Amino acid sequence: MSLSIFLVTLAFIILLQAAIPFLLKQTIVFGVTIPENHMKERAISSYKRFYSATILITGFLALIVYFLWAKNRTLSEDHVVFAGLAIQFGVLLLSMTMYLYFHAKITKLKRTYKWGEGLKQVRIADLTSHAKDEMLPSYMFAFPALITAGLLVYTASQYDQLPAMIPTHWDIAGQPDAFSPKTPFSTISALLILLVIQGMMLGINVMTKRSGIKLTSAKKKSSHIQQLAFRKYSSWFLFLTTVLITILFGFLQLVTIQGGMGNAALMAAMPLGFLLIMLIVTAVYAFKVGQSGSRIRVAAEDEEAIDAAYVDDDQYWKAGIFYVNKNDPSIFVEKRFGVGWSINFGNPIGYIFIIGSVLLILLISFFL
Repeated sequence: MSLSIFLVTLAFIILLQAAIPFLLKQTIVFGVTIPENHMKERAISSYKRFYSATILITGFLALIVYFLWAKNRTLSEDHVVFAGLAIQFGVLLLSMTMYLYFHAKITKLKRTYKWGEGLKQVRIADLTSHAKDEMLPSYMFAFPALITAGLLVYTASQYDQLPAMIPTHWDIAGQPDAFSPKTPFSTISALLILLVIQGMMLGINVMTKRSGIKLTSAKKKSSHIQQLAFRKYSSWFLFLTTVLITILFGFLQLVTIQGGMGNAALMAAMPLGFLLIMLIVTAVYAFKVGQSGSRIRVAAEDEEAIDAAYVDDDQYWKAGIFYVNKNDPSIFVEKRFGVGWSINFGNPIGYIFIIGSVLLILLISFFL
């Protein structure tokens, strides 16, 4: 079971990491803003291909070696899990190392050949865009929380029937491998963690909904459509993730209360099913939408283009990864390398919110 899960996860990570340069805006290359008239530079295309080919070849070679090693030896599950996690970390480390290398190369090219000099810096603020925003309303995220609240009430009503030792951790096959004595806190700790996660997802949705909508001056209409689609699908992605996590945690809580429903086959199928659905949802989101909706096809009819105009905000992106802009009220901004959102480190609300949520989860786990 562990080997199958890690093989699927590794293959997905390798494919996604290799595809990232082609899921982004063409005007953002390895975290560097590129004027439209330089998007087709031969060096840029070769850097993208080399990055993707290296990730694919290295990643799948590691995957094959991992499979052969795990299949031809008598290993404990801990060894399989540790090796799988090590390879995942290795692929991500290789991806980040190559990103930083090509980020430096593109930055040097841009400075050497003075790309963007003489072009107008045009920023567009469309005050009507938020009115057309189709992101999910906040009350949608309250429904999973209501399920959690119901489970809290049900757990309290069944407290006397609960076992003396409460499972507090499950292995990769869905079997409990850590226990804590029954107390009012230990019986609901998993649900408290779930409530924190649900609150975090709600907060991210609210903050991204309030974030600025950045339009491309050269393609105002198409970027407007893509931005709205990106925000809508991002909201749905957050909601579906919240629902799936709620189902998984809710199932484990019910198994704790009604131990008879957790047969071995079902317990093994739940984490595997959760993983597969999450990977499918993530793949659809990444490959259908792309960063900033760049993979959403838009007809170019009636496009009002502004010649020789673009927005270069590289100064606010440290290494093309960390966005620091105290003058931008947005708490979350679109990633430059990857699909999704990143924190504006110039606005302390975002990282205080994320760090606070993580610390709360760790505190709940620590006091078990």
